[in-house]
Amino acid sequence: MVLVLRALLFVGGLFFVLMGVSFLLDPAGYGAAFGLASKGAHGLATIRADMTAFFVVAGGCMIWGGWARNGDPLLVSAALMTIALLGRFLGLAQDGTYEGWLQPMVIEAVTAGVALYASRILPHHRLITED
Repeated sequence: MVLVLRALLFVGGLFFVLMGVSFLLDPAGYGAAFGLASKGAHGLATIRADMTAFFVVAGGCMIWGGWARNGDPLLVSAALMTIALLGRFLGLAQDGTYEGWLQPMVIEAVTAGVALYASRILPHHRLITED
């Protein structure tokens, strides 16, 4: 079971890292796929920086946690996905639904759930060592 969980973390993390790299290389194209439109260089830089950072950090922590059998970095991925999910719930409440609104929420909820579950299964490391 642990091997399957680690493989799921690695594959999911790789998916998110590749998505982040895609935002880095083509912010206008991938931003449009996410409903984001840029206004000039400032908008492109914002999409490139923020979306790349979100997906690379979330995915990188999933890969790190799965590869190194470490539950600590999985909490970062879980926190990022949970905050994103909360933002989507707020958007639904304030702005209503849109075409395809459910898919990203399911992906974020499942990712947060898997990361939290794996964090409980995989070992954690002490932050402070005693001399």
